[in-house]
Amino acid sequence: MGEDQNTTRFAGSKDSLLTRRGLLQRAAWIFPATVFLPSWVSAAPEVSPAMAKLSTYMAAARDTELPEKVVQDAKFHILDTVAAMVSGSELPPGRDAIRFAQTYGGGQKIATVVASRTLCGPMDAAFANGELAHADESDDDYTSGGAHPGCAVVPATLALGEQFEISGTHFLRAVTLGYDIGMRAYKTLKGGVLTETHNLVGTMGASAASGCVASLNVQQMRWLLDYATQQAGAGIGTWRDDLEHIEKGFLFGAMGARNGVTAALLVRSGWTGMNDVLAGPQNFVKSYAPKADPAKLSEDLGKRYEVSLTSLKAWTTGGPILSLLDAIVNLRKQRPFEASDVRHVVVRSATSQAERVNNREMPDINVQYLVAVMLIDKTVSFHAAHDKARMQDPEILREEAKVELIGDEELEHLLPTRVGVVEIELTEGTRLSERVENARGTPENPMTREEIVAKARSLMTPVLGATTATKLIDRLLEIENIKNIRELRPLLQRA
Repeated sequence: MGEDQNTTRFAGSKDSLLTRRGLLQRAAWIFPATVFLPSWVSAAPEVSPAMAKLSTYMAAARDTELPEKVVQDAKFHILDTVAAMVSGSELPPGRDAIRFAQTYGGGQKIATVVASRTLCGPMDAAFANGELAHADESDDDYTSGGAHPGCAVVPATLALGEQFEISGTHFLRAVTLGYDIGMRAYKTLKGGVLTETHNLVGTMGASAASGCVASLNVQQMRWLLDYATQQAGAGIGTWRDDLEHIEKGFLFGAMGARNGVTAALLVRSGWTGMNDVLAGPQNFVKSYAPKADPAKLSEDLGKRYEVSLTSLKAWTTGGPILSLLDAIVNLRKQRPFEASDVRHVVVRSATSQAERVNNREMPDINVQYLVAVMLIDKTVSFHAAHDKARMQDPEILREEAKVELIGDEELEHLLPTRVGVVEIELTEGTRLSERVENARGTPENPMTREEIVAKARSLMTPVLGATTATKLIDRLLEIENIKNIRELRPLLQRA
């Protein structure tokens, strides 16, 4: 007949020549990704080695055991991100996110908007929770800056996890995959055409995590990456002029979380796409970083876990300030002093970092204000880091006048390591100096379990109450024992 044996022609339509493989692939769209398909249906067209390795790893992540340390690190980052969502509900970006979900949230009422009584569809819940998670600077970040993976990955995993009622172990593995793919995309494309990589991390990470939650197979993961990459390049630096952190929360958290859930649900519902966005002259990597190697996206998967390389913050402040606050704590341990004992304070930071925190309007990224708070309070609480009214307090202004910020080119050359130096001159003539190479919470100087729990409790108790906050902390730290992630809902909701 001159036709391939896998080809069928339907009567009544001369243009309806379809391959048997194509028909069966399309028929498979309506079934869950876990349904077994014959090998000749699931066999994908030829793809590049980079895509083959990446998509195969992603599809297997749901059922792949993780090293014990990685499991522990993932739990800590999940707890830290949830705590950021809860505390963020008290800030303008968080209040706006909850109000938006209440007003416009659609779909089935199956996904929780944290710190509220609102339920909506997974895309809207992921969006709102992403904004909550980066409503301020309390969530995790990558040491070199430019990446806050948790605020997109965890909200996407939670929202879609409720949709598919996944287990705690499945949740852990999806989150870990999200960090792995999001941060590899960041490291692969950094220095290329994209000067703003913040949505890149969120979208790629949330998409990978969502694909894992939805149990997508190898072929579907390739299509997922297509829809993820089409959304990943958006974002410009205007957010730096936003004085309420609302646009920054959207760019780092909300947009990426929504994009990831969208990509997974499109593919899960039957959408197809390009099989290999890492090959060809207009592929994803070449479009944004022409000299980059697509193989970097799958480099050391299963050996290098990015969640273990992402920093938690001991202080709920901008990243460049963390080491400076640590330095003052260390100096007080060496030589106790009061604010009244201090004549002059010199804080040195990398030049580009100093520019970002110099007398900023927002208290949590204003280094002069936060150093003044540390001198007076001997700590920086979440409340103090967000207390705009206190920025005009005469006592604060008096201490701020003692603070001199210096952008140091020597420290600039040490980036991405954010080194901070503090030099204090006391009124009686003593000079103290402390240099912090790695802030508390970085992989090189990790927080203890007790410190992480204390931070989470301090952020969540004012919103959820002490009893609920304690129960939520305990459940998240034993998340592998949860059979259905919806079990967390009563603990995530505001009473």
